[in-house]
Amino acid sequence: LSSGNSSNDLASLFECPVCFDYALPPIMQCQSGHIVCSHCRPKLQFCPTCRGALGNIRNLAMEKVASQVLFPCRYMSNGCEASLPHTDKANHEDGCEFRPYNCPCPGASCKWQGSLEQVMPHLLQQHKSITTLQGEDIVFLATDINLPGAVDWVMMQTCFGHHFMLVLEKQEKSEGNQLFYTIVQLIGTRKQAESFAYRLELNGQKRRLTWEATPRSIHDGVQSAINSSDCLVFDTNVARLFADNGNLSINVTINTC
Repeated sequence: LSSGNSSNDLASLFECPVCFDYALPPIMQCQSGHIVCSHCRPKLQFCPTCRGALGNIRNLAMEKVASQVLFPCRYMSNGCEASLPHTDKANHEDGCEFRPYNCPCPGASCKWQGSLEQVMPHLLQQHKSITTLQGEDIVFLATDINLPGAVDWVMMQTCFGHHFMLVLEKQEKSEGNQLFYTIVQLIGTRKQAESFAYRLELNGQKRRLTWEATPRSIHDGVQSAINSSDCLVFDTNVARLFADNGNLSINVTINTC
């Protein structure tokens, strides 16, 4: 199994006849030995190969072979050249740089996916309402922060030849309390994001609130950072300290590391 070709030939034996992805352990089979992957198995009553009954029989021999085979990444057609043991495959694919990018706009309304090169054209065509400001030091103005319910404010910042997306998200918490989350993400890869640092600053009434961090890559999105409060977080009372007639100005500075 040392050569890539022989491993690829063996990997092809694990192809699920329904979804054409690889059937990885636990590998289920029909009474005649035909395999299907564990994702397709619950949706089937009969074997797609021979139409025989599908019991709950595991193919232990194929599982043993699978532990010796390197399987190509599912994003091979996008350019990924990695081949991995089946135990590492899902973890690699979750962070693979060749994985399609989701639309970085917060909220789940836009289901667009595409390559990194297509993200900015998508935003410019489909999300025309987003303002873009040039420069490494800009002011992000969120208007009407007292609006009821969960609201997102989004803006783009262009500097150092890159595009950054600024997100302010307001969430309703229990008993009418509201929390604001502010974060910057790079329209770029994780590695590119490591080259930058951002600073968010609220100023007003002889007070200053500052947050500094590395921008998130849009590959990761902002939701996991918001869920773990790994961003600038403040509540309604703090927002009122810095707001002016319900509008909040956030100074955003991008630096290279």
